[in-house]
Formats: sequence, structure tokens, C-alpha cells
Amino acid sequence: MAKNPGVKPRIGLLGTGPWAGRTHAPALARHPGIEFSGVWGRRAEAAAALAADSGTRAYDDVDALFAASDAVALALPPDVQAPLAVRAARAGCHVLLDKPVATTVAGAREVAEAVEAAGVASVVFCTLRFAEPTARWIEEQAAKGGWFLGEAHWLGSLYGPGSTSAYAASPWRREKGGLWDVGPHVLSVYLPVLGDVTAITAVPGPHDTHHLVLRHTSGASSTATLTLSAPPEAAEAALTLYGAGGRAELPRWDGAVDAFGAAVDALVTAARTGEPHPCDARFGLRLTEILTAAETEAARHPQDGASPEGSPDTARSASHNASSAAPYSRSGGVA
Repeated sequence: MAKNPGVKPRIGLLGTGPWAGRTHAPALARHPGIEFSGVWGRRAEAAAALAADSGTRAYDDVDALFAASDAVALALPPDVQAPLAVRAARAGCHVLLDKPVATTVAGAREVAEAVEAAGVASVVFCTLRFAEPTARWIEEQAAKGGWFLGEAHWLGSLYGPGSTSAYAASPWRREKGGLWDVGPHVLSVYLPVLGDVTAITAVPGPHDTHHLVLRHTSGASSTATLTLSAPPEAAEAALTLYGAGGRAELPRWDGAVDAFGAAVDALVTAARTGEPHPCDARFGLRLTEILTAAETEAARHPQDGASPEGSPDTARSASHNASSAAPYSRSGGVA
């Protein structure tokens, strides 16, 4: 049974890495509307240090943290996050998930089903859906409509020459690359504005680069180039929409701590009202389905540019994979 968040919800944190330390913990510690109930991590000493810095307590037993919390935020590798999110939901805790929810459709579906079975609220922290002014911009463009084309470049330099980023040591990012790390950001904009994805073409580029062409339920098409290996001089994150009213460019945003605070507010609101947030675990599952279809499609294309045997059927196969779940059309979600 889902817990009642009360006047001042108790929210715990699972994870102690750079993302947890730089974003989740500071946002929870300074949020005036919640009680930061504690930290659990796979390394007890790291959990103790982060808890001490954040003015809360560390837990050696994750189930004890669940018992002491109304909700939990997760800052863990996706395939570590997913089974722990299932356990949290079954313990009655509302869940604030990181993107991607999981890197397998089965893992993401298990989370969505556990959330629904337990009746708990869920939010997936796709930064652009909660940061100002990007969140407002997305709502405005979705309401405006009339878009026929989207073009996005998310060129991260995490693995570029001379990078000293703390996130470069992340094994899952090294394995899955820009498609899975920054792909959810682009999709989290495209889906509410252009509609669900109905077909995908994807080819690999240099290093971890992926080039995507998407078709949407609105009839619009979009493109995305995604990588974590761009030279620092070429790094950018940009998305432009084209339509009857001209063009609209995604505005710049600054930092993630305030955005995470807004995601906390969204989770608490969903828990209190029972109204699902558009960017919830079911939406997270859809992102995983689309990314899996793109990864499968890209794997059919050798990086030397030669066409694989049977390539005429590739687009049809990718389209089938992309639409394997019903379009996400709950009120406030993807049209």
C-alpha cells in the first residue's frame, strides 16, 4: 500500500556517486517542504560521508531506509536502479527515478508494473522536463502544435580529448554511450511536442555516436545526433522545431539542482493527488522501448557504411519495435 506523504514527506536517497552528490543530495537537503530521511549506498563509507555532508543519516540496510521514508530518490546505474525501485514500490514508497529507468525493456516494464500494482507515485527525472525555462518552453510548444520537423544535436564531450569529468568513470555510460545517456533528454522533449514515435531509422557514427530519424504520431519527423565523445570545442546541446509559425529553439538552462527540486515537488503532488505525472515510470518504460529499438536498428549497420544483408527490411523491423507498446496518451502525457 502506498504511503501517505503527510505534511512534510520523508524522502531517502539511494546512491552516492557524483550525480547523487552534486544534484540529488543538495536538492533534498535544502528543500523546505521535505525531510531528507537518509542515504543508502552500495559502499557504506560513501553513504556515511554523503549523509554527514547533507545533515542526515546513513543506512546500511536499504529496507530500513524504505521503512523510514515515504518516498525515495534513486541515483544509481539504470540496471541497479530498476530492481531497487521495484523493492521500494512494493514497500509502499513513492519513487523518483533517474533516466533511463533501465536499459532493458523487461527491467523498465517491471518497474512500471510494480509502481502501478502498489499504487505509488513515480517521476522520472528527465532534466529538461523540470528545469526552467525548458519545462515551460516544452509546454508552450506542445500547446502551439503545427510542428512538422525537429532537429537535435546533443554532443557531449564526456569521452572527448582532455576530459576530466567525474562521470567518465561510469561503467554503464561507457558501455551504453550517448544513445542511452543523452537520448532520453531529447526524447523527453520530442514526445510531448511531436507525439509518440512510430518508426525509427538509426545508424552508428564515430565512437559512441548515433544518428536517429524518427516518425511521430503527429505526422512530424525528427532527427537526433547523440554522442558523449565529441571534441570539447564541438560540444553542444541544441534542439530546434520547425512549423507553420516558424522555428523555435530550446532555451538554455542552468544546472540540475533546482530542476531536481521541481521533480521532488512533482512527485509529492502526484502522491498527494493520485494524479500520475506525465513523466512517470510508464513514460520511462516508453523511453526504454524506443532506445532499445534504436540500438537494435543501429546494430544492423556496420560502421564502415556497408549495407548489411537484408537491410531493406530494417526500417520495417525498427518501426515494429518502436511501436511494440500502445502509444502513451494519458492526459498530460504524449499525444
